[in-house]
Amino acid sequence: MDKLVGKAAALGLPAIILLIVIATTGLTGAPAITAALALLGVPLAAVGGPAGMLGGIALLGIIGLATETLSKYGLEAVLIGIYRQRLQNGESRSRLCGEIRNLPISGEMKRRLDEEFGC
Repeated sequence: MDKLVGKAAALGLPAIILLIVIATTGLTGAPAITAALALLGVPLAAVGGPAGMLGGIALLGIIGLATETLSKYGLEAVLIGIYRQRLQNGESRSRLCGEIRNLPISGEMKRRLDEEFGC
């Protein structure tokens, strides 16, 4: 048990997510891991990405990168960077402002994003 906890702690949030999904499958051993990774791959399949176990592995990798970036720069800086890039990629300001208004974030952070993008 101590070995598993030590290794899961080193892997961080992706390991915690995988363990939770494994527990919800109702299976044990290799079938539980396979089913959990396939379940995690479903959100990527919905946006045209890879599905199945490979999609689950990719999603865990994305989660790991996202948590590292968030812990390093903070949510506000990451959101500003994402919306700046989307604006540069040609998305309309009105569409992005509408999306910002519907984000499940604090009013203060919405105000900051509104100011940043002239909403």
